[in-house]
Amino acid sequence: MEPRERSAFVSAYTKVLTAAWSDEAYVARLEANPRTALAEQGLELPAEATVRIVRDIGGDPDLESQVTLWGAGKSTGVYELRVPTSPQIEDRELSEADLEAVAGGDSYCCCCSPCCTCT
Repeated sequence: MEPRERSAFVSAYTKVLTAAWSDEAYVARLEANPRTALAEQGLELPAEATVRIVRDIGGDPDLESQVTLWGAGKSTGVYELRVPTSPQIEDRELSEADLEAVAGGDSYCCCCSPCCTCT
């Protein structure tokens, strides 16, 4: 899959997941008529394609596997989309390195900001 095509797919896939996790009516549409529900979020499919929505997913979520599966649909005609029933959130404590990476601290340079007054 080309970078631009991959980016568009990931964006639309993210919208599908967000809708599926926040809107039960969308989940019902996704299961009843996946082609229409996916089109609502920007995933258009060829008319002759088969769509397979997989809700029960074992193991860790893997975006690259999903991208590969979706890309394979071009040659097989079967587009598989994994939509877990709930968000796959990693539950662990952050390490000191993780905390430092997200902390604002003294590393902010206001000179790069349009509202900088230190110059």
